[in-house]
Amino acid sequence: MSNTHQDDIDLMRRIIQQDEQALSELYTRYGAAVYSLALRIVQNHELAEEVTQDIFLKVWRQAASWRAELGKLSSWLLTLTRNAAIDRLRRQQRRPQAAPQSLDDFLPYLVDENIDNDPQWHDGRVIRELLKTLPEEQAQAIELAFFQGYSHSQLAEALQLPLGTVKTRVRLGLQKLRRLWEDAIKEQETHP
Repeated sequence: MSNTHQDDIDLMRRIIQQDEQALSELYTRYGAAVYSLALRIVQNHELAEEVTQDIFLKVWRQAASWRAELGKLSSWLLTLTRNAAIDRLRRQQRRPQAAPQSLDDFLPYLVDENIDNDPQWHDGRVIRELLKTLPEEQAQAIELAFFQGYSHSQLAEALQLPLGTVKTRVRLGLQKLRRLWEDAIKEQETHP
């Protein structure tokens, strides 16, 4: 287990015990990443600050809901952030920015010193590489749907395409991505 992961476990134990200093340390460690991701999604500094505040308040109240055995704290925080930011947009009846962003744009927020030893990081790199092999329109639709939180109707509007076309692109892209992923796993099993 990496030192960062063990430090995160200890930090969350202290937060469960209502140690305010631990929450401050957590914010120092991950506040910038949470805010940056929120800002990318909501495209508004004030809303991004509100999302960030909501995330750390949620952690304070529900720290026990993180399970160390299921993944890194940074991944959990960024998943909470993504969901909260998308929910905030929906409440504000705003749209995420229409310009597609690459998965590479989010990588700096997930990096830590032990990244090469993390199997989830390897899986993320594999998926990123596999996405590059998809037809551009399928990769774009998948990135917008799964990493920007667009619904099918928002995709259709942003890409100025019929809804059926968008659904087909996402479905075909996911089918191809799944086949490529399965092939990559088989390749890894035969050549470890």
